[in-house]
Amino acid sequence: MDRVEFKEQMERNGFKVREKSMAAGTVNRDHTHPFDARLLILSGHITIGQNGEEKLFGPGEICSVDANIRHSERVGSSMDVTYLAALRGH
Repeated sequence: MDRVEFKEQMERNGFKVREKSMAAGTVNRDHTHPFDARLLILSGHITIGQNGEEKLFGPGEICSVDANIRHSERVGSSMDVTYLAALRGH
């Protein structure tokens, strides 16, 4: 899915979409958000930990974290990650 399709689909489902980034080496330990989040990775890589498992996401991949779900975020040390963040209930 490309960025235009992602944005259109997310907005149809009530999400607000904007481009964001996180610096290389960023680590956000277990936490929750009071909103649903969907991320389309544009460049770089991010590892999301949920339910005792970690998964690496790269360009073109979509990550989903529902509201109030405990998760962690880790960006690789060599490159920032840039993504479209779709948030609902924020």
